[in-house]
Amino acid sequence: MAKNKSGSLFIIAAPSGAGKTSLVKALINDMDNVEVSVSHTTRQPRASEMEGTAYHFVNENDFKQLIKQNQFLEYAKVFGNYYGTSRDWVNTQLAAGKNIILEIDWQGAQQVKSQLRNSVTIFILPPSYRTLRERLDSRQHDDTETIERRMDAAREEISHYKEFDYIIINEDFDMALTEIKTIITATNLGRCRQSAFYDDFVSKIMNQED
Repeated sequence: MAKNKSGSLFIIAAPSGAGKTSLVKALINDMDNVEVSVSHTTRQPRASEMEGTAYHFVNENDFKQLIKQNQFLEYAKVFGNYYGTSRDWVNTQLAAGKNIILEIDWQGAQQVKSQLRNSVTIFILPPSYRTLRERLDSRQHDDTETIERRMDAAREEISHYKEFDYIIINEDFDMALTEIKTIITATNLGRCRQSAFYDDFVSKIMNQED
């Protein structure tokens, strides 16, 4: 019996408000043999979030114990809460031939890439600084102070865009979704050629220009 071909690992990162979560949800609904990893977190669940679907919710002591046991492929502390990806779950799914998506930040992407060099990294950019702020305001999840912190974190996140294999600007949702699908289904994945276009585009976002 032929051995199953291993799946591929796709890392998708973006600043808060760029539309990453919505894109990943649509991707999972539209494509077969693609699953998103459910992270562990110490954050309190929101009203609409279910255990095991949105996150695996654990307390900080349990999370730190998992760190000591080397259970995480990557982990980070963001806005006072820990987030981590289960090493065993990812390895099991890849061995079974499934394509796995990790929704993580640039720090997590670096950690995973250092261990799984064949993983493919994708960075989602908002079309402008103003759009990013408007999207965060419209979600109505956070107060003004938290939104400001997220905007500061967004600039830090965006500054690492050159470390990623592929860059997608989420101005048109359907087009951005199609681009991600193309990356996943491509048979010959090569490194993205960073161009002066992205340098100029990111510069406008970092300088809070439209």
